[in-house]
Amino acid sequence: MAPSDDTANNARAILFILAGVFFISINDMLIKLLSGGYPLHQMVFVRSAIGICVSLVILRYEGGVAMLRTGTPGLHLVRALLIVIANMTFFAALAVMPLGAATALFFVAPLFITLLAIPVLGETVGKHRMTAILIGLLGVAVMMAPGVDWGGIPRLSLLLPVAAAFCYAGMQVLTRKLGAKSAASAMAVYIQATFILVSVCFFVVAGDGRFAEGVESESLVFLLRAWVWPPVEDWWKFGLLGVLSAVVGYALSQAYRIGDAATVASYEYTGLPIAIFWGWIVFGEIPSLPMLAGTALIAGAGLYVFARERQRARSLSAARPQRRP
Repeated sequence: MAPSDDTANNARAILFILAGVFFISINDMLIKLLSGGYPLHQMVFVRSAIGICVSLVILRYEGGVAMLRTGTPGLHLVRALLIVIANMTFFAALAVMPLGAATALFFVAPLFITLLAIPVLGETVGKHRMTAILIGLLGVAVMMAPGVDWGGIPRLSLLLPVAAAFCYAGMQVLTRKLGAKSAASAMAVYIQATFILVSVCFFVVAGDGRFAEGVESESLVFLLRAWVWPPVEDWWKFGLLGVLSAVVGYALSQAYRIGDAATVASYEYTGLPIAIFWGWIVFGEIPSLPMLAGTALIAGAGLYVFARERQRARSLSAARPQRRP
């Protein structure tokens, strides 16, 4: 592929990731808004049931049902399960943590993507980017330090966004690996179908809320409480969750399918100020000093990784023989 083709694909991938991150922020805000009255698996089921319908419409325009055929069903299943676990753990964190704080901790994901790109994609990561990754992890440590006041939030709950970030990173690296042979809409359908299957299993096992009785952890209650029929005024929220689920699934899959993993990952940091904004406007959450310091370290590390990646890409482009017109 010519350098100009690489540049054009990365530019398109950046547009997709920016759109995906913005819609993710709205999705997370809605999930947190509804977390006090509904179980997580009910919201996941509704959003995925709507989302898979939208994804199938997009699939039709990308080539039809035949695009769902794949020679690597195992990897697609692993990818789908990783994003299910990532979403479940992150949404469980939203039930007890400020939106901005949970998002900031989750944003070690691009650093994890850079790390996982080494064994999975064969990408090279030098000492400068490795140092930046360590600085980003230091930001996580600052936010989770014993002396930081989290208003009674269990320390174990602070690990939920980090665990979600690792699973999400694995999913996105697999997206890059699988994207050469799979359409973005097809990969989105696989994910939506897995969400539906997992949420139905949750409903069968815990849909009556019996496992939530006597549980003190708000995150576990959010996962295990009984299904509730939503009043009419909440229907539009569930509908919007479904549409957002489809759009986000497609946008992220397309971004990592056509773009360079490390470059695309850096643009996910635009979600940090957006999440802090929603937390302030909707929930009245004011970031603490340790949270801001940790967020700055995490974001700074990610942006430095991006800068090094850009420099590396320019060097490779200059060294590459140019094709004759």
